[in-house]
Amino acid sequence: MSQPLYQQLIEQLGYLAWPLFICAFISLMIILERLALMLFELPKRDAWLADLRQQARSATPEQRQELMTQISQGRSMLAKGTALLLSHAEQSRAMREEIVSLWLVKQKYKLLSGLKILHIIGVITPLLGLLGTVLGLIEMFEQLGLSDGPVTPSQLASGLGLAMNTTAAGLIIAVPAITLAHLFTLWAERRCNKIAHALNLLNLWLDGFDQALSIGSDSAAQLCAKAATCKDASCHNQNESQFTQAAGSTS
Repeated sequence: MSQPLYQQLIEQLGYLAWPLFICAFISLMIILERLALMLFELPKRDAWLADLRQQARSATPEQRQELMTQISQGRSMLAKGTALLLSHAEQSRAMREEIVSLWLVKQKYKLLSGLKILHIIGVITPLLGLLGTVLGLIEMFEQLGLSDGPVTPSQLASGLGLAMNTTAAGLIIAVPAITLAHLFTLWAERRCNKIAHALNLLNLWLDGFDQALSIGSDSAAQLCAKAATCKDASCHNQNESQFTQAAGSTS
């Protein structure tokens, strides 16, 4: 009758089986938690921001209350940051920027805290595997020293194979842990930068700048059209001022 899988692994990994199991379990939990967080932070959950950009309305108290109601059920970081910003809408813009900045520092710390543990596991597990290999080699040489007969290649092969299992197990845990830790770190920094950008635009919107939410989202054609409109408006104002001055001098 074959042994269960965990008993086979314990026999192959030796003394360091449980430390490696614990590191693998913690890494798996952190990776699953980070993947769940990424699902909660999908851009489609912040569709209200795209709608708000298209409307480009002034930040009246009614619009603020409507936006608060719309994002009250939101679970994303951007929704929570927007709710915090709207709750301090009566403060000055500098005060709101300071509040949002402190909030973003805390959120970034939360996003990166678990990844530091993943980095540590990625560094420790190869060392644990190497330690298991050294201990396995020591045990193998002790058994060879106690044997009276000649040392056969099969004995060396079996002993070295068991000793190398811990190194292989440590690398199997370390490679995904370090790779995903770096990828999740890049995602966390990019997400925080996007949230900071969106909250800065919302902060300008609260001060009455209607086109603040469209900054950075306009296409080249839209920018050219806006520039042409502004140029026509300035020319029109200049002509009106010249006409007014001419009429004043005539009179």
